[in-house]
Amino acid sequence: MTIQCPTPHEEDAVVLLGHGAGGRLTAELLDHLVLPAFGGSAGPLEDAALLPGYRELVVSTDSFVVSPIFFPGGDIGSLAVHGTVNDLAMRGAWPHALSVSLIVEEGLPLADLRCVLTSLGKAAQDVGVPVITGDTKVVGRGAADRLFINTTGIGQRHGRLHPSAALARPGDAVLLSGPIGLHGTTVLSTREGLSFEGDIASDSRPLHRLVRALAPLGESVHVLRDPTRGGLAAALNEIARDSSVAVEIEEGVVPVPEAVASACDLLGLDPLVVANEGCMVAFVAPSAAEEALVHLRSLPEGAQAVRIGEVVEHNPRGRVTLRTLVGARRIVDMPLGEQLPRIC
Repeated sequence: MTIQCPTPHEEDAVVLLGHGAGGRLTAELLDHLVLPAFGGSAGPLEDAALLPGYRELVVSTDSFVVSPIFFPGGDIGSLAVHGTVNDLAMRGAWPHALSVSLIVEEGLPLADLRCVLTSLGKAAQDVGVPVITGDTKVVGRGAADRLFINTTGIGQRHGRLHPSAALARPGDAVLLSGPIGLHGTTVLSTREGLSFEGDIASDSRPLHRLVRALAPLGESVHVLRDPTRGGLAAALNEIARDSSVAVEIEEGVVPVPEAVASACDLLGLDPLVVANEGCMVAFVAPSAAEEALVHLRSLPEGAQAVRIGEVVEHNPRGRVTLRTLVGARRIVDMPLGEQLPRIC
């Protein structure tokens, strides 16, 4: 039997940074190379997957390569915990256990490694999830950028809370738990030594308590997604595609902090595509929208929750549009590639 390896479209094609940005290039890499090697995908690509044979258990794995490894509001250690816990939460699951693997570059100061691991341990303790296994590898100088962390999380879903990217329905309210753009602009400004008016700090934090607060709404909660790589634009486009619906949001109600808006104006960035690590998008049945907002706003991490749009029927399926401040509409495309490299 001959095994043929999947190849890029062109013989001289190479992997680009944009292939890891969470946009269209990432989708092409998955569709043409990664998924065919594993037998394809049976459904939408979620933040976490149901464990085969165990209906309520959820598993997620992630790798964190953020540069720099320390930034205002967090570091690669706490980010690794928050990112994994949030991926589980987006499938309606409460975290039960984590694994942590380290890839350490030769020459990393032990003091830096100690700070990262202390932060990671504290983040896990604050969430209440134990780190039960892991691995450590050291590679030569230049073979990694200081420190990479890989995590796997196991969680269990809350009762009737079974969200999926494929479950958005016409009329659904689109809710956002907090302001956007903080993480990406913070990492970029720290990496490049830039300063902006006002303090910018990453929004990195766990979202599992917000999801638990929504659990009483059960099947009225259709979709949960944290808009990390590719930002809010990528998250909404993925949901619109996987649910075969049209989504419209209102520019005037999307919460963009003034410092983020200023930074994006200066750098030519769209806040909708800037990464976040501490907010989530929820698609809920219209009858449950107000109650969902009350639940979200009852917690500090959801105090600024707002309704930003809805699933509409007058637009082509799979399309995301933005109603601007002057009443016009523009299409919000899936980001192509990397605007802000190495943000998670």
